[in-house]
Amino acid sequence: MMAKAIKKVTLAKKTVGAKKTVAAKKDVPKPKAEPARPYVPADVTGEVLDRLWTVVMDRRSADPAHSHSARLLSRGVSKVAQKFGEEAVECLIEAVTGNKAALVAESADVLYHLMVMWVAAGIEPADVWSELGRREGISGILEKATRSRSPVVAGTTKIP
Repeated sequence: MMAKAIKKVTLAKKTVGAKKTVAAKKDVPKPKAEPARPYVPADVTGEVLDRLWTVVMDRRSADPAHSHSARLLSRGVSKVAQKFGEEAVECLIEAVTGNKAALVAESADVLYHLMVMWVAAGIEPADVWSELGRREGISGILEKATRSRSPVVAGTTKIP
């Protein structure tokens, strides 16, 4: 016996004549399945960032010839900040173009380079978490209104 291909069909109503309605077959395209997202436990996010922070801190004294983090840190905070800015722009481009996979990858780069910049500038994650905690529950508009004006840096001011 020969196997027959089975099409997915749905019934639609079709009017025949003045008063009679009958069912008619209509081909319906099979919906494309979205790729399954891996399960990631809620606490993994913080653990990954904690491990990344530890690695970057450990690399401060590593050989720049063998560690990308050490190489970045050896160049000073201004070069690290420049690299962070480049990665942030790449992230923005992927967001605007709608390339989700590339946006995920660039976002990981941004987080990594942000942590390297924190290390170079002598900032601990707890400092940032504390500031986020201070702002929690405060309207972003109200929070911005209560800030003192930012000093001019290299001829520019922050965008309100």
